[in-house]
Amino acid sequence: MKTKLLYIEDEQHLGKIVKETLENQGYKVLWETDGSKVMRHFQQFEPDICVVDIMLPNVDGYQLCQQIKSQRPNLPVLFLTAKTETADLVRGFEAGGTEYIRKPFSIEELIVRIENQLNLNKSSNPSHGLLNEEIKLGSYTYFPQRYELASPEGLIRLTQRDSEILSQLAGSVNRVLDRKQLLLSVWGDDSFFNSRNLDVYIRKLRDYFKHDPRIRIQTLKGKGYLFMVTE
Repeated sequence: MKTKLLYIEDEQHLGKIVKETLENQGYKVLWETDGSKVMRHFQQFEPDICVVDIMLPNVDGYQLCQQIKSQRPNLPVLFLTAKTETADLVRGFEAGGTEYIRKPFSIEELIVRIENQLNLNKSSNPSHGLLNEEIKLGSYTYFPQRYELASPEGLIRLTQRDSEILSQLAGSVNRVLDRKQLLLSVWGDDSFFNSRNLDVYIRKLRDYFKHDPRIRIQTLKGKGYLFMVTE
C-alpha cells in the first residue's frame, strides 16, 4: 500500500515538481495550495504524513498544523519554510510540527526526512497493552503512550517529538544521556540543524518542569544531559 502524503504548498512551480517527484518515488500525494481548503480533504484522504509550507494564503502553516493535530495528534507534520529565526522554529514545534526543512531543499533530503518521520512514528506508535503506562517524575506524571504530562498546574499535551525526547530523558534519570546518542535516537542523525532543534526542545521541556524545583535538566558541555529528579 502506498504511503499517503498530504502536501500543502502555494508555489505552483515548486509544488508541481515536488508532487510529481514524490509520486514517481511511490507516494500517493494530495497537493493543495490554499491553507483554508485543506481540512475539507483531510478526513477523506487520511494521510500518513503532512508536508506543510508555513507561508500559505488564508490559513498559514502554523494554524493548519494545529488544526491537523487537533484531529490526529500523532500524525507527523514536516514544515517547509524560508524562515531562519529560532523563534520561528519554536513556534513551529509549539504548533505541533515534528520536523523542519528549510528552502531551498533537495528532493533527496526531503524524502530522507519524510521516511525518517514515518519510521519514528511507526516505532513510537502505542500498542493497546501500554495505553495506561505512566512514569512518575517528582510531582509530575508522564504518559508516554498518550503524549501527555500531568503537571501541578494541569495537563500538558506533548508533541510527538517532545515525547520522544522526554522518553529518552526519563529512561536515564540521574544518569548522563549522551547528546549524540539522543540525536541519533530521535532524528536519526546528529547534524547541526537537528542539534539546534534539540536545543529548542530542551528549553521547552525545562519550561514544562518549572513548577517542581526537584526536577532539573542540566546541560553537560561536550557530553550531553543530566535529567535530575530528587525526592
